Amino acid sequence: MISFSCSEDFLDNVPTDAISAEAALSSPENMMLILNGLHRQVYSQAQLPGSSSSRSGESHFIPALDAMGGSIIHSSPGNGWMTSDLQWLTHTNPTYTTVYNFWYQRYHFIASSNSIINAISDGDFAVSPQLNNILGQAHAYRAWAYHKLVTTFAKGYTIGNPSTDLGVPIVFSTEAPYESAPRSTVEEVYDQMENDIDEAISYLENAGSPVNKSHISLNAAYGIKARIALSKGDWQTAAESAALAREGFPLLNESQWLSGFNTYDLPEVIWGGRVIDSETNYYQSYFYYISPTFNGSQNRSNPKIISSELYDMIPETDFRNEAWLPLAPNTNPSASNGEGGSYESDPNYDSEDEFWDAWSEVISKYGMTSGHNTHPYMTVKFLQKNPGTIDPDDVIYMRSSEMYLIEIESLAMMNAISEAQELLQEFGESRDSAFDASQFATQEELIEQIKFQRRVELWGEGFSFHDHIRWDEPLDQSNSGAAKVLYQNGFFQERPSQNDAWIWKIPQAEIDANPYITSSDQN
Repeated sequence: MISFSCSEDFLDNVPTDAISAEAALSSPENMMLILNGLHRQVYSQAQLPGSSSSRSGESHFIPALDAMGGSIIHSSPGNGWMTSDLQWLTHTNPTYTTVYNFWYQRYHFIASSNSIINAISDGDFAVSPQLNNILGQAHAYRAWAYHKLVTTFAKGYTIGNPSTDLGVPIVFSTEAPYESAPRSTVEEVYDQMENDIDEAISYLENAGSPVNKSHISLNAAYGIKARIALSKGDWQTAAESAALAREGFPLLNESQWLSGFNTYDLPEVIWGGRVIDSETNYYQSYFYYISPTFNGSQNRSNPKIISSELYDMIPETDFRNEAWLPLAPNTNPSASNGEGGSYESDPNYDSEDEFWDAWSEVISKYGMTSGHNTHPYMTVKFLQKNPGTIDPDDVIYMRSSEMYLIEIESLAMMNAISEAQELLQEFGESRDSAFDASQFATQEELIEQIKFQRRVELWGEGFSFHDHIRWDEPLDQSNSGAAKVLYQNGFFQERPSQNDAWIWKIPQAEIDANPYITSSDQN
């Protein structure tokens, strides 16, 4: 790992530009400042030493992973943002900013967590709910970061040989000479993050209540544990942890679900980032990439769409069908499907007045500007509180819906059919007034329905790339509405078990700087 990852400069920039690393670790109050810096870093595009601000926080990687995984479909090249991501050109290039920032930002979380954990272990601090809260969040962040790394830079646990497949370096030191480590096996990395998340839970059980949803709560820690277990195929642990994670976070009703997903105050949100005005990312924010109302060139020229094949599977009785507009007119002359700019090229309209009246209705209803284009199957799931502006909105990392779906999938995989059906009915009828889980009577039928539910419910929330890996499914945009001329390599990719392009390249900078990793260790 590059030496700055554990340097004092690295810690200096976490809580404030003025506090030293020694002072930052001198008291629980100052350690909380480090954690507050990490809370901001999850969503922010703040530039870390040696990196680029353009690709760093979850604001970028949530929509990027869904673009790579075929969930979020770009309707045109737009202003070029993420085009190379969805074409599968960035994560397959070891010199690209995408792999560099993903790797080093996660190791920034690990280095900062190490500093807190080691300082408390070596120090003489009185045990208190505050200290337990700090230790719990530090261990949870370390587990979260390793999970992000090992599921991205190594072969999937359930499709590989975890005892021998190379994972990522496990590092604990925060003192000179700041050396990194060789790549541990995937199994060893899982052992470490499972230990960390269990430690986090034990501390958070004896901690005070979280200050807000930006902090990792006990529920969020159980959610991280559920994600780890799901990616490993540890179905019992995944089901039990997901059930605990969603306690106290009831499912959204129709009006809440369709309100725009722009605040972590929604009752389903377990963990999210409260983006404050002074620290917003503006044209690198999550809503810049995904919201149809954000007043940026990425959105005005490139409405994001759902797979038409997937959308057409949503029943009319399911209110989630209102989150996309299948008949929105294709007003962009640069639309990649070649049908944009006129009623004459858009098969859904027969006259110019009808075409532009439909556009005007969408613009007026959702508060877009006159410069915004529309496109069939465009999303209106993510809407700004103040549409037509560049104002910041919250970023959601974890919802109880995800935990329901993890629990249902895990029950189905354990062949607990009746239990899976019962929980699926509870979830399904909260979205679809005519939902009937009894029609999914076998494990295979349940799993197919769970896949459908995840793809609709969690659309745009960053799961599709890694879901393909878990399910060992190819990426195939043939019937989605994606344009092959735009997507190129990202239009079709063989299943992950047969295709190592799903494994991200290790940054060349890491290979150059880490004495324990050579070019022969590259993915």
